[in-house]
Parts: sequence; C-alpha cells; structure tokens
Amino acid sequence: MAEEETKETEDAAETKEKKSGNMLMIIIIVVLVLIIVGGAILAMLLMGGDDEQMQMQQNNAPMVQQNQRGSARQSRGSSTALPYSRPLSEIGILYPLDTFTVNLKSDQGRRYLKATMSLELNGDELSLELDAKSPVIRDRVIRILSSKTLEEISSKKGKQKVSEQIMDTLNSMIKDGNVQGIYFTEFVIQ
Repeated sequence: MAEEETKETEDAAETKEKKSGNMLMIIIIVVLVLIIVGGAILAMLLMGGDDEQMQMQQNNAPMVQQNQRGSARQSRGSSTALPYSRPLSEIGILYPLDTFTVNLKSDQGRRYLKATMSLELNGDELSLELDAKSPVIRDRVIRILSSKTLEEISSKKGKQKVSEQIMDTLNSMIKDGNVQGIYFTEFVIQ
C-alpha cells in the first residue's frame, strides 16, 4: 500500500512537472509571437510613412502642376513643386554638372558627400551662360553643400531643401532664363 501511495505521488509530481513545463513552453511561444508582431508593426510604421507621402504627392500632382505653371509665368523664382511630381514629357533641357565631393559640417567626425546633379533649364541660351560661369556655379554649389550637416541632407525633405537653395542661388546669378529643377544622379554620404 505504501508503494501505491509513492507511485501516486510520483505520478502526481511528474504530471505537475509536465504541466509546468508545458506552461513554460506556451509562455515562451506567446512572448516570441508578440515580439515578432511588434517588430513587424514597427517596421511597417517606419517604412510606411514614405508610401503615404508618395501617394499624397501623386494625388496632389495635378494641382501642383497647375500652380507651378501659373507661378512660372508670374516670376522667375523657384517653384515649390517637387521635381519628380511632373511627367517626363514636361521636363526641359538637362544640363549635367560635374561631380561634387565636399566635407560635411560635422562634430562627430569626418563625413563627406559625393553628389552629381543635372540642372533643368528653361531656355536653350542658358546653357551657354552656364558654360561661361561654370567656376562660379561650382563654387556656389560647393559652398551650399559643405555648409550642411548629415542630419540636414539625409532625409527627402533635406535633399529637397538643398535642391531649392541651389536653385534659388543659381537663379539669382543668371540672366538668360532660369533653373526649373535640380536632379541628383548620384548622392553618396560617407
């Protein structure tokens, strides 16, 4: 009889160990699933903002194009529309610039930017003026790019602001037309 009681207590102890082992395994699995789901949601939120912005820009593109046409007739200044919001058939003459390699303004160490860009011109005669003023144009672009920090130019908005600043500076210098857009064909930060 004592043997039966010890067997029963041993069986009860084994059952408790199996139940606690199973419970521990279930808890671990639930925690891992929650971590994976949380990581997926975080990744979607971080990467999903660009898609929403692009969709909004595409939806607003016809209005932006109409506003841009109206403002281009009114003044020679830069437009507030993003260059990539227009169809390719509406892009004017492109004037390629040489590659710019500049040190970025940084407290954390040496960083540099290697950028190549093309200017969208409004007028055929403007390319002759740009050829004549090439050293001055390079100087102005280098000064603008080297005055920026990594944080300022690493986002889409930062690149757009730099592009607008370069456009404004160049448009204030030239007489035979204006620069309508700037397109980066290479943009490497190291």
